[in-house]
Amino acid sequence: MLPSQRALFDMPRDVCYMNAAGWGPMPIATQEAGRAAMSRKGQPWKLPGDIASVQNERARTAAAALIGADPGDVALVPSVGYGVASAGKILKIARGSRVLVLENDHTSPVLEWMERAPAGGFTVEAVKQPANGDWTSAVLEAIERPGAPAGLVSIASVHWSDGGAIDLPKIAAAARKAGAAFLVDATHDAGVRRIDVKTLDPDFLIFPTYKWTLGPYGRAFMYVAKRHQNGVPLEQTSIGRKGVSAEDTIYFRDVSYRDDARRYDMGERDHFVSMEMASIGMEMMAKWGNDAICERLSMLTGALADGLANLDVRLLDSKLRAPHILCAAFPKGMPADLPKRLAAENVYAAPRLGRLRISPHVYNDEQDVARFVEVFRKAAFQ
Repeated sequence: MLPSQRALFDMPRDVCYMNAAGWGPMPIATQEAGRAAMSRKGQPWKLPGDIASVQNERARTAAAALIGADPGDVALVPSVGYGVASAGKILKIARGSRVLVLENDHTSPVLEWMERAPAGGFTVEAVKQPANGDWTSAVLEAIERPGAPAGLVSIASVHWSDGGAIDLPKIAAAARKAGAAFLVDATHDAGVRRIDVKTLDPDFLIFPTYKWTLGPYGRAFMYVAKRHQNGVPLEQTSIGRKGVSAEDTIYFRDVSYRDDARRYDMGERDHFVSMEMASIGMEMMAKWGNDAICERLSMLTGALADGLANLDVRLLDSKLRAPHILCAAFPKGMPADLPKRLAAENVYAAPRLGRLRISPHVYNDEQDVARFVEVFRKAAFQ
């Protein structure tokens, strides 16, 4: 089993941090790279001429490796919302069809379609949160329901508020059979559970780096299936064209779009400060590997579930939840100040829609689990 990686992080022993799904701490190496990059920005005349392109492609390659993609199928974007907005401009959703989203899903894969629905002539249908926690069955039933066809399935692969995990291959197959496009917000999945876009074949898959892949804010990546790499980007930039360069003697030498997903790169993409920081975390995740990460995090959430088993909380069955997120629901309501009580003891988890979301990462260990259970028992029920 992958051992705890706590030594790679600036995390004191008395801190029990189980909020990776909120803010993933950056490794020490990532912090050092950021400080060094800021110093370089202070003396930009010393920067190598190719620093931006080198770092951009390093990050693109690292992101592609986490999801089984080719680098040319990945665009550099600043956020999941930006990626979904790009998809909204590229996709043609049939009038009279349905766009399926998850009830109380994060805003990014939902609000874009709500905004476009009136002019587009389609409806947005929220798949109700299932009482048994089986999101996959609920989405499959919605896709196959008679009536207006499904035009797009736009969902997170792990629900942020209850930790319910979606069986992506099953949903992808059902969407294809129904003739619906498939967009995946992999915010709470990329780098942890195994994703292979070449097998899964989604239309779009998007994820940021500031949570599970241990990077900074403002860096995200959008996989675009080859069938959509002929669309119009959200922004009109020189980097999305084949031959618009200040270094050429003719500026607008070739304004046709690039032939791959790089045409969808964001403007001002040359973030040589944070792009390298994003790469480091993703490369660490790839080095550890999905199987090893999932094994360790399943062990931690399983031990947490065992420790909370005799308390008055409800937990999703292990078969339905993601291996790295455990959400405790309170039949009598969560004490309003529970997160503050925990934080007062240097124990950290996040309140989410009436639940307490507990999300360990590779820096946590069995000592953290024991500490969390002990403090939680006192804070929640005494």
